[in-house]
Amino acid sequence: MTTDGQRLHCLVTGASGYIGGRLVPELLQEGHRVRCLARSPGKLRDHPWASHAETVQGDVTDPESVASAMRGVDVAYYLVHALGSGSRFEDTDRAAARIFAEQARAAGVRRIVYLGGLTPRGVPEEALSPHLRSRAEVGKIFLDSPVPATVLRAAVVIGSGSASFEMLRYLTERLPVMVTPSWVHTRTQPIGVRDVLRYLVGSATMPDDVDRAFDIGGPDVLTYRDMMRRYAAVAGLRRRYIVPVPVLTPRLSSHWVGLVTPVPASLARPLTESLRHEVVCHEHDIARYVPDTPGRPLPFDEALDLALRRVREAQVSTRWSSASVPGAPSDPLPTDPDWAGGSLYLDERQRPVDASRAALWKVVEGIGGDNGWYSSPLAWAVRGRLDRFVG
Repeated sequence: MTTDGQRLHCLVTGASGYIGGRLVPELLQEGHRVRCLARSPGKLRDHPWASHAETVQGDVTDPESVASAMRGVDVAYYLVHALGSGSRFEDTDRAAARIFAEQARAAGVRRIVYLGGLTPRGVPEEALSPHLRSRAEVGKIFLDSPVPATVLRAAVVIGSGSASFEMLRYLTERLPVMVTPSWVHTRTQPIGVRDVLRYLVGSATMPDDVDRAFDIGGPDVLTYRDMMRRYAAVAGLRRRYIVPVPVLTPRLSSHWVGLVTPVPASLARPLTESLRHEVVCHEHDIARYVPDTPGRPLPFDEALDLALRRVREAQVSTRWSSASVPGAPSDPLPTDPDWAGGSLYLDERQRPVDASRAALWKVVEGIGGDNGWYSSPLAWAVRGRLDRFVG
């Protein structure tokens, strides 16, 4: 809510995505009205905040639906991108951003807020990965439009469901010994999802004369090798051994990531190609408008511990299916991708038996270990050794 008590009317695109799904309840908590633009509104119905926000059907590449969604809006959040939609995703991103900016101007929107990627300084545009280049171009389109814009640029977001973080998590959890690409020595500045959301919410009430980009990041500058080792420590895993191999280019390593992790190759490739260059913050001017409090932004280990704790709690809690109020920003959401939120496997089978629970449980306890398995004991022994080998 603004300082004069005025409630803002906010449009959120990408509400079915990782950041958007967590931003909506934060805006509602601040007292703002929220309208979500979604191609498939049905995807939003499982969110605990669904009944408190307006949802309209549309697509950011369709001027008419964007114009309709913009009516009466004060602040428009652009949290979508075409990454993984094909080889021409840059063209799609460019066209959608121009439509969004034009319709925001026509509707009299007071501010556009965009979350993009942190880009390296001093690197020619043509040398950037298509992913980073497109993110930077979208931000420039908004800054060149007559509508004041806040462009937030972040590197790795620490939170269950973030593609970059899930890559880090799966690689570290599954591989005690990693033969890695040279990009594990690339420095980056991760940021916790709570701080990303804090900056996004605060951007809604920036003065009208603020029209610029801001670097946002946590207090720690780390290499990917550092992050993997610190993840192992926070997660209580044994020390991970990392052996960089220069012959593994970002393109080749994307296939390696796709093999080891369930992160889709369409996401893994552009993300790994973006790891060639160092991405660290060169300013922290955002604090002038969204002041930091003691302990914020969160240090890497603390943000990591919070994300992991939320994942573990979600495995034994069904509060999301019946919650009437939003949970913490780092909580997994029911609309997160299938590969997000923890390595949890569930196989349920039922068969009636004529035995007491105690007798049945005694048999269950005897499976595996020294007693072996009911069938193919040699195959299970080989499988066990392979599992140990790959972590």
